[in-house]
Amino acid sequence: MVSVSVFGSSGIRSAFRTVSATLVALAVFALAPAYASKYAAIVIDANTGKTLHAANAEAARYPASLTKMMTLYMVFEALEAGKVSKSTRIPFSKHAAARPPTKLGVRAGGSISLETAIYALVTKSANDASAALAEYFGGTESGFARKMTAKARQLGMKKTTFRNASGLPDSAQKTTAHDMAILGIALREHFPKYYGYFATRSFKFGKRRMSNHNKLLGRVKGVDGIKTGYTRASGFNLVSSVNTGGRSIVAVVMGGKSGRSRDAHMAELIRKYLPKASTRDRGPLVAKRTVNPGSIAVAGMLALPKADIPTPKARPQEVVVAAYAPEPAPRPAAAIPAGTRDAATEIRNSVARVDPVKTASTTVSGWVVQVASSPNQNDALVALSQTRAMAGSILSEASPFTVPFEHEGTVYHRARFGGFTTKTAAWNACKALKRKNIECYAAQQ
Repeated sequence: MVSVSVFGSSGIRSAFRTVSATLVALAVFALAPAYASKYAAIVIDANTGKTLHAANAEAARYPASLTKMMTLYMVFEALEAGKVSKSTRIPFSKHAAARPPTKLGVRAGGSISLETAIYALVTKSANDASAALAEYFGGTESGFARKMTAKARQLGMKKTTFRNASGLPDSAQKTTAHDMAILGIALREHFPKYYGYFATRSFKFGKRRMSNHNKLLGRVKGVDGIKTGYTRASGFNLVSSVNTGGRSIVAVVMGGKSGRSRDAHMAELIRKYLPKASTRDRGPLVAKRTVNPGSIAVAGMLALPKADIPTPKARPQEVVVAAYAPEPAPRPAAAIPAGTRDAATEIRNSVARVDPVKTASTTVSGWVVQVASSPNQNDALVALSQTRAMAGSILSEASPFTVPFEHEGTVYHRARFGGFTTKTAAWNACKALKRKNIECYAAQQ
């Protein structure tokens, strides 16, 4: 039996009745030497994309259970695509059942509904449920983590790497406050149908009632989520979403000394910066898949200004990439003939494959030229840079970009040039590249 309670507007307490204690807690939070190197914060106006406050926002930090925000993003994406339903059974392997607390305690061989797993993540922050979801959607938790990282790149989270689905300690699992703000905004914008789960105050699993770790729900007016997190290495983390009076912000605090001081600091940031947020909604800030012409990058988020400057009116085009769709295996690239210039050799050595799988990836044009595919995004970017340098005028008007896709548990990154208006233009460009000993193929979008 699962029962849930969601905090309603009628029960919202007075906005900041504990603000008198906030500044005292802030002093403890800010001055704790053991946590000074872990601290980071950012506040973004979710209506305009304007950065209202930032402190160490681009510095590497451990996400802890904020990781589960991306796990849930992937789950919501599958729900929206009709790949699963809320009643889909999620089995627990020995690996999932053995995850350390906090956890539901489901035994290996058992299962729960997908919706129960969602509630377990947003309230209990259950590590075993996170691992079970990862294995269901990714085959293995590490395979799912690679998908999570690829999705992070699509959203514009440039400094985030996931190694597991829960946030349990892993020295290679890193993020930034800015990246977590991007993810918080993306969850709100892309999944309004499911975002309400984050406002769940508690849910009952069997005979146990589990309360949400986010104590600002119901205490600070307008807070509707999102997620807490803690490990010894990370300190106390929190991403908060606030919607009230037409104003909307997403705020992140990382590296708190305690849950109480972290919450007090977040409450103070909300109190200070929410009144500075705009009441005018300028539309979506995060696209599911975008291309920035003329740049070599996986774009995702409309550039969020670090200073008080207006958000550009022109927004990136959005193209949805199908999630969890099976694709044929990549085709090995043809060998580069002896005597090829050093740049071409570097591309061959660093980028493993050129794969001829046709998928929608950009709305820049109907045709693209692909020059490489690699499990390492940096190698794909190197291939784009070196190819452009070698190609000269052939690609002078083309737009380089990368597109992630998953095959047999590995995330690959296609290196492509878009902007070709006809099949003939793309084919001719590829022929010209081959004359320079650059392997490629042309594909229609």
